[in-house]
Amino acid sequence: MSSRLPSYISEKDKICIICEGNEEYDYFSKLKSLGVWNERYDFTLENAEGNGNIPARYQDKYQNGSFDLVLIFCDTEKKPYEQYDDIKNKINTFHGLDNVADEVIIFGNPCTMQIVLLHVMSVTLKSPAKKTNSPHIKTCFGVDNYKGKEYQRNAIFSQITKENYCQMCERVKELPTDDTVIGSTNFLKYINNFSSDSDEWILSINSKLEQE
Repeated sequence: MSSRLPSYISEKDKICIICEGNEEYDYFSKLKSLGVWNERYDFTLENAEGNGNIPARYQDKYQNGSFDLVLIFCDTEKKPYEQYDDIKNKINTFHGLDNVADEVIIFGNPCTMQIVLLHVMSVTLKSPAKKTNSPHIKTCFGVDNYKGKEYQRNAIFSQITKENYCQMCERVKELPTDDTVIGSTNFLKYINNFSSDSDEWILSINSKLEQE
């Protein structure tokens, strides 16, 4: 695959986040609105509306040259992680390289709610099923019978604050970062990157994506 060239020079680093679905999109939108990350980064969010749409959305955003970096935010779902592994394989194939998908995917195993709940308490989810996780959501956010409906998402994310963002950052340090381990996430790495006043991490990722 040929390397892309930047289409223009921007004072800010433009980062596109391909979000798997509504939960991921709404959560990132809330964090973006809080202003908890370094102002040098300009985030654009894209709702893929399903994990099956992620690879095509990623390829489109990567190739159009409007962004300094394109990332993905998604669930692993449950073992054997077939859809998640398919996303990784397609990203690797697109770049013509092995294992580079790990550079651009922000994951929650088994689901994004694993990260969201850390704003309130330490918890390890065992399943991506909303029904199974509903008691935890009720305890943390007071939302009954969570099914991912818009009003329920609004009720949850309205309670995300700068203060409990800091608490989440501390709790996420306790989680494993191996995407094959239940209750894991690599979000901490990106939290640190998004807070950095240097874009060396962006240059490093892109150099790996564009190896000849």
